[in-house]
Amino acid sequence: MRWVTWDQAAVGAVVFLVAFLLLRRVRRPSRLVTFGVALTGELTLISTLYSIWRIAHRLPFTHESGAMDRARWLLDVQEWMHLPSEIGLQHFVIHHHLAWITNAYYATMHVPSLIVFMIWLFVRHRDHYPHWRNGLALLTLGCLIIRFIRVAPPRFIPELHFVDLSVANGFDVYGPVGTGVSDQFAAMPSIHVGWAAVVALGAVAASRSPWRWVVFMHLPITLFVVAATGHHWWLDGFVAIALLVAGLWLDGAVRRRVARRRQAAELTPAAVG
Repeated sequence: MRWVTWDQAAVGAVVFLVAFLLLRRVRRPSRLVTFGVALTGELTLISTLYSIWRIAHRLPFTHESGAMDRARWLLDVQEWMHLPSEIGLQHFVIHHHLAWITNAYYATMHVPSLIVFMIWLFVRHRDHYPHWRNGLALLTLGCLIIRFIRVAPPRFIPELHFVDLSVANGFDVYGPVGTGVSDQFAAMPSIHVGWAAVVALGAVAASRSPWRWVVFMHLPITLFVVAATGHHWWLDGFVAIALLVAGLWLDGAVRRRVARRRQAAELTPAAVG
């Protein structure tokens, strides 16, 4: 999949900002105009954040200093926790002829599922949207910061003998190390799992439809495929989920504090009078 570049996103942000300012100048806005104001304002913010994210990914983090040692340390921790081995999962999917669909899920569901979810949330559950958008932004920021700590993925550990499912099944996601859209020595934390958690937990929180539990399965499936393909350790996914929970908690705490201050400001004139 070809990603939008940072400069394309920046141009988009400017276009959306102009549209936002023009729509706000409408003297008697209709429902469509009001929706357009909300949409263009949101697209301005998202395009700006995306542009910053893509610029951050251009930083020259291609070295592997300490990455292999940290990966082996994570493997020891996971064995101590009695977590199933990632190579065992890969043997399972290969033995049961699930390698193609496992790798296809990893390669294709990551971004589209998040985009569809955010559009659905914005259109159908606008009251929930800012909380989960902020949680997503804080999660992604946390992932960008932690990538300074280099960690190799399981498939880079030679003694584990992983098969590169991306090459074997025609979904070459990353290419050679140091090329492509992603930093392959930034396995910790897993942004795949983090974004899947936004979709799964956000759908359960916002919707009352029984179908929300089908959407929720996106999270455990993603946890499974990132491990079975050898792209991430279990702990990479667990840390990403923890970052999302922390981001949502922080957003909620800030909102409660702002609400209390606003309420106090509204009550003060009445008390004085």
